[in-house]
Amino acid sequence: MTTASFKYMDPASYVVSSEPFVKPWGKVDDGGRSYKYTDTKRSVENIRGQENNFGPDVSGFGVYHYPAKEKAFTDDQQVRDGYYKEVEQLLMDKLPQKPTKVVIFDHTIRRNQKASPRQPVQQVHVDQTPGAAAVRVRRHVPSDEAERLLKQRYQIINVWRPIGHPASDFPLAVIDWRTTKPEDFVKVDLLYPTRQGDDDGDDRGKEAAVASKEENSTAGYEIKGETYGVAPSDNHRFFYMKDMTPEEAMFIKCFDSRSQSVGGAQGLAGMTPHTAFVDPNSPADAPGRQSIEVRCLVFYDD
Repeated sequence: MTTASFKYMDPASYVVSSEPFVKPWGKVDDGGRSYKYTDTKRSVENIRGQENNFGPDVSGFGVYHYPAKEKAFTDDQQVRDGYYKEVEQLLMDKLPQKPTKVVIFDHTIRRNQKASPRQPVQQVHVDQTPGAAAVRVRRHVPSDEAERLLKQRYQIINVWRPIGHPASDFPLAVIDWRTTKPEDFVKVDLLYPTRQGDDDGDDRGKEAAVASKEENSTAGYEIKGETYGVAPSDNHRFFYMKDMTPEEAMFIKCFDSRSQSVGGAQGLAGMTPHTAFVDPNSPADAPGRQSIEVRCLVFYDD
């Protein structure tokens, strides 16, 4: 067990709205946002040794020992051609129900280094809302197939893995879905740097320099997604895998069309709020955290 400070959305700093740029927004690259954080102290429990008590359909997350052949994650094409296949097999092997189709639509590599375009994110959040999940299906699956798949069970699952060394620096914390309520989640527009006209629409592995150095400016950005921010609650229970290694991978469920909150299946986890955090028990000389998260559409026949 450890205790840490977590950044939630400050309920006093935003209004709930569907109007673009009145609705809360946040930038994908530099931390710029239209709302404020509130820092809240919480206990965080280490799940190492009790992994069987959790799972993507129970708590919204799960951790598995599953070494990858890919080690360096420095060659983008190699990540796409090789590691994506490893992730697909990992999902097939470890999900409670075996999928019939997996479509990997994006990945992000985060390195706690000054030159890295993506740093660990210190904000409690969920990567996609239900609306954003459906948009992803229609964007990444052929149209003649997408509408059929949207009528069946589908999920978005992030597969998160440390790179190179254990993630002692800025480890990843998750909130057990069973301790959340629907009113905890706040829709937030996600802004990306505007891409050039010859952009092919493929998000996978594309990192961009900060479009504007002014955090409050939306110039050079466009709305490309919708996420959930999370409001603070005393009911939330945080967990992490202390010193999680590159031989281990975490499933983070972002959406499930059959879940209690969307499809009505009582007790079926729908999403996993998560965030990087500063663990006061981590050594001061721990190497900077490096990790890869692969975002996957997961489909089932029923």
